[in-house]
Amino acid sequence: MCPARESATGPATEGAMAPRDETRERAEDTRLRVMIVDDEEVWRVGLRTVLERDDRCLVVAEAADGAEAIELADDAMPNVVVMDMHMPTMDGAEATRRILERVTYAKVLVVSVSGGEKDVVEAMRAGATGYMVKDEPAEAIADAVWRTHEGVPVLRPALAALLLEAMRRPALTSREVDILRLVAQGFTYPEIAKDEFLALKTVQNHVQNILGKFQMHSKSALIAWAIRNGYSGDSE
Repeated sequence: MCPARESATGPATEGAMAPRDETRERAEDTRLRVMIVDDEEVWRVGLRTVLERDDRCLVVAEAADGAEAIELADDAMPNVVVMDMHMPTMDGAEATRRILERVTYAKVLVVSVSGGEKDVVEAMRAGATGYMVKDEPAEAIADAVWRTHEGVPVLRPALAALLLEAMRRPALTSREVDILRLVAQGFTYPEIAKDEFLALKTVQNHVQNILGKFQMHSKSALIAWAIRNGYSGDSE
């Protein structure tokens, strides 16, 4: 059975394994090295249990948020990181970006409760190889870990369609994203103007620009789309 973490070497004694020997031992170990990053301990345990059934795998680290994952990544040397999107301290997209800058050979599979376009696009732009939703069976996620390691993009057809649509759509400016989020949360134009320190006419112009980019003709359609794609929550 694949252990959850590599065991310590114990108290130092004469002839104990030197750091360079440990590095060589790691290099000779052909098991898939996996790090699980999720703030739900029960979910981490469940996935680890499934991964441990395969003796070709080694779960080398677990983290409860993105910041902790970055601290562990250098020493853990994961081949695949299973990453949640929404966590305290640092979200999955930013953690993915930073880990891939440090551990350049690693690949990231995002597994989140959210299948919204915003999260999918952010994850893939950060460098993730695949994106799954947590309603998939643990066995399917474990299989996706191996496909991610092989460089195979893992995306449900519906998520792939969302990603393709988003990549074709003109990008919003950071100001437009802020205003879209507030519109989706139900704020009126005067309230948005006050919150963003803008003139009322400027807010109205921004909304019209957003509608034009999305080729929509009504504010209600824009709100429905924004809520469906995760813009109604607080910005992280």
